[in-house]
Amino acid sequence: MERVHGGNLRELASAAALRKEALVDFSANINPLGPPVWLRQMVNRNLDALSAYPDPRCSIFIRAAASFHDVPPENIVPGNGASEIIFALPNLYGIERALIPVPTYGDYQHSCKAAGVPVELLPLPARHSFALDYDEIDASLAHKPGVKTAVWIGQPNNPTGKTFDSDRLSVLCKKHDKCIFIIDESFADFMEGHISAIHLEHPNVVVIRSLTKFYGVPGLRAGYAVCPSAAMSQALRDTLPTWSVNTLAQIFAEKAFGDADYQTRSRDFMTGERRRFSSNLSKIPGLTAISGEANYLLLKIGSKSHPNIAEQLLDDGLVVRTCDDFDGLGPDYIRVAIRSELDNDRLYSSLVRILSGTPRIRSGGGAPKAARIMVQGTASNAGKSILTAALCRILLGEGVRVAPFKAQNMSLNSYVTADGGEMGRAQVVQAQACHIAPDVRMNPVLLKPSSSTGSQVILRGKPVGFMEAKKYQTDKTELFGQVTACFDDLAAEYDAIVMEGAGSPGEVNLKRYDIVNMRMAAHARAPVLLVGDIDRGGVFAAFIGTMDVLDEWERQLIKGFVINKFRGDPDLLESAISYTCEYTGKPTLGIVPMIQDLGIPDEDSVSFKMGQTLGEEKKPSGSVSIALIDLPHISNFTDFDPFKHEPDVDLIIARKAEDIDGCDAIIIPGSKNVFTDLKYLNEKGIGRRIALAAESEECCVIGVCGGYQMLGRSLADPQNVESTDGMVDGLGLLTVDTVLGKGKILEQTSAKDISTGLELQGYEIHHGRTVFSGVKPWIERPDGEVIGVSHPELCIHGTYLHGLFDADRFRRWFIDSLRATKGMEPIGKVLYTHDVEPSLDRLARIVKEHVDFDTIRTIMGL
Repeated sequence: MERVHGGNLRELASAAALRKEALVDFSANINPLGPPVWLRQMVNRNLDALSAYPDPRCSIFIRAAASFHDVPPENIVPGNGASEIIFALPNLYGIERALIPVPTYGDYQHSCKAAGVPVELLPLPARHSFALDYDEIDASLAHKPGVKTAVWIGQPNNPTGKTFDSDRLSVLCKKHDKCIFIIDESFADFMEGHISAIHLEHPNVVVIRSLTKFYGVPGLRAGYAVCPSAAMSQALRDTLPTWSVNTLAQIFAEKAFGDADYQTRSRDFMTGERRRFSSNLSKIPGLTAISGEANYLLLKIGSKSHPNIAEQLLDDGLVVRTCDDFDGLGPDYIRVAIRSELDNDRLYSSLVRILSGTPRIRSGGGAPKAARIMVQGTASNAGKSILTAALCRILLGEGVRVAPFKAQNMSLNSYVTADGGEMGRAQVVQAQACHIAPDVRMNPVLLKPSSSTGSQVILRGKPVGFMEAKKYQTDKTELFGQVTACFDDLAAEYDAIVMEGAGSPGEVNLKRYDIVNMRMAAHARAPVLLVGDIDRGGVFAAFIGTMDVLDEWERQLIKGFVINKFRGDPDLLESAISYTCEYTGKPTLGIVPMIQDLGIPDEDSVSFKMGQTLGEEKKPSGSVSIALIDLPHISNFTDFDPFKHEPDVDLIIARKAEDIDGCDAIIIPGSKNVFTDLKYLNEKGIGRRIALAAESEECCVIGVCGGYQMLGRSLADPQNVESTDGMVDGLGLLTVDTVLGKGKILEQTSAKDISTGLELQGYEIHHGRTVFSGVKPWIERPDGEVIGVSHPELCIHGTYLHGLFDADRFRRWFIDSLRATKGMEPIGKVLYTHDVEPSLDRLARIVKEHVDFDTIRTIMGL
């Protein structure tokens, strides 16, 4: 008789002309949660132990199992998987005959026949739901009272998932005390509230247990028997090889028995998902789901017109266990493992399609219709945002309707959409790369840090309050439903979604509360590209280290690496790329060069704080110098990016008081915590230095948003929006007073510079309401509201308008006014046009040239 088992993916993939990785395996009943998170750590930490032989006594394995089951250690017999125990038992205890209720696991018969033990099969009728017939077992045993019989029973039964009544079986054990009852509990750990047959405490009951199925490591091979006496244990032990259980399996067993959290999570998941999945399957006409308590379901296909249903499912990439080799079953039965909710829904949809005779559809289980891919990084500032924008523009160029998505963004660079919603600027740039309007669904959660431990939370474009980081980490999973709803909406409207992660998926202290990296990728069923910054150094260690701390299901989502910001000859990386591929099993899909003067705004302040975005190069003589104050909580610093590209502007990042000496202009930018940043300016002496510069009449001072508020006489916060200080003095350079309130102004704004009539476009994002007197109106909206003022005599200006320097003519006028004050000839014409479109096109050309885009397209399913 041929021995057939589930899980033979290599053979099935070859037969179906599919990649093994493309198959979803419902044929092997393995925990869908995957191995415990500590498995890889355990293996890495104990690799040196493989240089010695395993402990032949399996001491730590036995102690852990004995403690777990509360039995004497001498009753435990470890084996190389439950199969080794199964094949050893028929040779023991003087067994002369085997009684096996069927259908059941075929290796019970195979082991007995291999040992020359006659087998009697006891059919379990389908009309009785395959229930164990205790009276027939009793009668069969009584019929041959002088023959020592071994009764093989699965608890639960494989493939039916049925369980027996312990009390009734106990009666049989007592009555036939000369027989051996072998209870296979290989899948019992999945059962809620299961009481092991170990505790029947009969001297003729041997229990077989498996660790590999429940803990998701069938390739590790770790099983054991629990015998009723030390003598029976020793008899079994004597039949096994000296080193039956390898070193890693022994160490694994010790840790697995102690992982109560994993055990509880697995059973809770299985109980709920079995109920849901079974209920859904039962609603399919022409299909019957046999109720059971295992991590698998036996299905009967009622229609005779689908004898090849397993082959049809294989065409959909789904592998199920055919049951025609089980005694008592036939080709109209299949067994399916209970896997993840997404996988189960996919199988459900395929079964509905096949049994209803409808044509194959592109995706099942309510999956979003859009193709998708996610860009994650080994660290912040690795290049995720830029690569995401590049992929968006590349896909757009190929005629794909594409949109960006980032579940959660932490940035002080925000933007206001046309309908008054606030979102991260990175997704705004990515939307521009797609030639679509920014939409808050592209960035459902935006965090704007207001202190070292807390942030303002923006949900679907609207502020919902401030939250300390520790509390947000534990509470943010409640937002996941809204995040996924935004993604699903976008996925229904576009042909492709390019998703961006945050930070690194390997942050082990944050993974539990993740809503932006792997958890989001799993919801979207998005393959992941992992990008690393080689300019920082250690990129290959970062790739390998990230992979090592990921769970197995997370590792499976990663499809390849992209090296970013490379300078030099790519051939020099060949050995490192090969090593990384050998170590991780993942290819490198691109080496993107360092792109100088890209001209695309940065996502956050990492590069700015490192001095890598503004003021990189000193401009030649004949330039004007503009100092941008680096506030601790600087926001929307990209307002001043255009100055970086002006040929006659030397833009300086000012971090100490002397940095602003001799500058032609000083800009105080926006701030997410005006009170704290104002205090910082005063403590560092920067505030006093700004005032002296302004009074000298040789320097112009500009304050934007929070900077505007700091220039005033007073700042009040009666509702403790940002501070508990109540009221503080401002720098006193403008006769304006600001009161912060919980209501936040969020709107796109058209305006003009009153003195020149030049048109401006931008947006307002602020809590403060500012009143003024004794100053001149400077920036005015079409409705007549003044949103910017000037000192009546000195060159001191303040405004709430973000983006005013994006206007090319206004920016040139401002630079020329500084040139005139300095005694230099004004240029009188625009030298730099602020437009990211050429930059996005350039970025897309470079990235497409240096990545394997054909493979990326295939990964996405396009």
